[in-house]
Amino acid sequence: MPSEETEVVVVGAGQAGVAMSEHLGAQGVPHVVLERHRIAERWRSERWDSLVANGPAWHDRFPGLEFSGLDADAFVPKEQVAEYFTAYAEKIGAPVRCGVEVTSVRKQANRPGFRVETSEGSIDARFVVAATGPFQRPVIPPIVPDGAVPVQLHSSGYRNPGQLPPGAVLVVGAGSSGVQIADELRRAGRQVFLSVGPHDRPPREYRERDFCWWLGVLGRWDAQTPPQGAEHVTIAVSGARGGHTVDFRALAADGIELVGMTGSYDDGVLRFAPDLAGNIAQGDAKYLELLQAADEYVERNGLDLPEEPQAHVLGPDPRCVTDPRLELDLAAAGVTSIVWATGFAADYGWLEADTFDDKGRPQHRRGVSHEPGVYFVGLPWLSRRGSSFIWGVWHDARYIADHITTRRGYLAYDRADGIGTARTTQGN
Repeated sequence: MPSEETEVVVVGAGQAGVAMSEHLGAQGVPHVVLERHRIAERWRSERWDSLVANGPAWHDRFPGLEFSGLDADAFVPKEQVAEYFTAYAEKIGAPVRCGVEVTSVRKQANRPGFRVETSEGSIDARFVVAATGPFQRPVIPPIVPDGAVPVQLHSSGYRNPGQLPPGAVLVVGAGSSGVQIADELRRAGRQVFLSVGPHDRPPREYRERDFCWWLGVLGRWDAQTPPQGAEHVTIAVSGARGGHTVDFRALAADGIELVGMTGSYDDGVLRFAPDLAGNIAQGDAKYLELLQAADEYVERNGLDLPEEPQAHVLGPDPRCVTDPRLELDLAAAGVTSIVWATGFAADYGWLEADTFDDKGRPQHRRGVSHEPGVYFVGLPWLSRRGSSFIWGVWHDARYIADHITTRRGYLAYDRADGIGTARTTQGN
């Protein structure tokens, strides 16, 4: 027999789970939030020491609480982000249970709802929300065999330069994590190679406004699907050292050698694709397009924002781009460490539901899965471009809570006594 029953089990107490709890609580929906570690654990222990949020404090937060003791335009250190979500959970009275791992979720036989098995017993729930987010299983491509260099680790396992043995470092991946780690290593005196793939490279600030502001006023946070072919393109932007635009030319001028996408390995030699110049050019094109859109918006609306013509000047490509290295003998180059900033894969092995494609990816519409009663929150592009950001997760969770409340109304209907009301799901 189950130890208890509830309406909704939310799995995960990161930003998605806390947001979900706020909206369920506001609508009076009984629920529990199960977290196998601590609230916002990934911010605490699965990121490098110097990480800060990639959006400014005024933007990357929930509506109900500001970051204390910080300027609105500051970029919040990771520990303070974790403390923020802990404080938020306390503020809303979220029923979070830490140290409880969900081992399986199965559809009940011949009755509504699900059996949730946990490390502390079982729970019967009418609805289940997977709020474990996108950063579940670190991905290291099977390119370089174990032992080829002394250390290989994923960016989620990197903490600081002192963690790595003396020698040069290859960083694979040119999203926010890869460029920030490469920059930190170079500033610590390391020789660094940075493998650059396709990326989006927005300006950190333009005409005295952060890029988050520009995407807001230009309506781009509301894009519901990524551009064709850009579903998995990384965004290179940084809040480090007060925030700055990622400039690959500047990284090269500081001594980082840029190479193309990492391709294959054979007998101590790593080979790179001849795509570096093209990847840099595509990132530049996206950067310049946003500047042009911002300029047009300023002129159309008569805003008094200072012009910034120098931001449009990119400068010549460095030699490592015009004459790129296609092979790297790791031993000869003194490479002792490889940091793979190559993203994450979903891991829903605990969720036995008919809502995954052949690659294990959730099938859903705005977080409402193909399996009735199962929901997802916290995934990139869940409903729009802004879904990856803290504030976007909050709005996605509100939509899902509305959907659950509406469905509860239908399920509660009894023709004999007229109990039960249906609500219209609210958009956001």
